[in-house]
Amino acid sequence: MKTLIVTAHPLADSLCQHLGGFVAEQLADKGHEVTLCDLYASGFQPALTKAERRGYHTGPSGTPPAAMAADLAQAEQLVLVFPTWWFGVPAILKGWFDRIWAPGVAFDHSSGFGPITPRLLALKRVVVVTTLGSPWWVDWLVLRRPVKRVIKHALIGPCTKGCRLSFVSLYQAETVAPARLARFKARIARALG
Repeated sequence: MKTLIVTAHPLADSLCQHLGGFVAEQLADKGHEVTLCDLYASGFQPALTKAERRGYHTGPSGTPPAAMAADLAQAEQLVLVFPTWWFGVPAILKGWFDRIWAPGVAFDHSSGFGPITPRLLALKRVVVVTTLGSPWWVDWLVLRRPVKRVIKHALIGPCTKGCRLSFVSLYQAETVAPARLARFKARIARALG
């Protein structure tokens, strides 16, 4: 299975980067064709360019980074590994969504007021691995899991067909003990199948 792993943490020695490496090892051991995209290490520029925005509804006057767009278009499985900051994704990952999940790559605009047409038809599975500083009840009870809702309903829903989402969250990640981290990694391994 062609799997794209996207990591979004600025520190190479962070827990998220460690988890991204763990995911890559797990999938490679299972025979997946793995492409790893570290947004920070690649120097990805998250800001939508003027040309990209101008061409958003009219055509290809602005195009996203071609290699990243091709990796997404060909992926059968996408694994996102990132910290949840202020109950949202890091700015660089939001920029990846803005620039790479673009018309002509992730979807086509409809004519009129109909729904958009999904283009990520190869994508059958998305696994999200995220770390949070807050306890679980703040994310679940107070805010109703905003990151999961955005990824599920604003990205995967309109841009794919029949795609499954697995969401694995590590709460109170700043104080994670080795035993709890091992249990979390076991949850990741189960989510990866």
